[in-house]
Amino acid sequence: MILSKIKDAVAHTNISWQKHALQRMFERDITRLEVKTAILNGIIIEDYTDDYPFPSILVAYIDIHKPLHVVVSYDESSLKCYIITAYIPNEKHFKNDLITRKEDEKH
Repeated sequence: MILSKIKDAVAHTNISWQKHALQRMFERDITRLEVKTAILNGIIIEDYTDDYPFPSILVAYIDIHKPLHVVVSYDESSLKCYIITAYIPNEKHFKNDLITRKEDEKH
């Protein structure tokens, strides 16, 4: 449900790019288009319902050229999504599917 609302916000460019996210994306050579593509085609792999000020999710998009994880939150009142961060997952923290978090990495 929340992912469909976030996808709708992305499709209508109702996105707030947080400064931290833009800094990390620049450092990691991740474009805004890649983040949008990840959100529009990805799946939710973690749900952070207690995040403040809005609940957030971790979306995974496993593309053979560049797999991505994106943390994004959604504000129901403004219908806006907030890009918190984006990164390229690795096998240090995730199993080789790059979706399943390793046991010693779980929260």
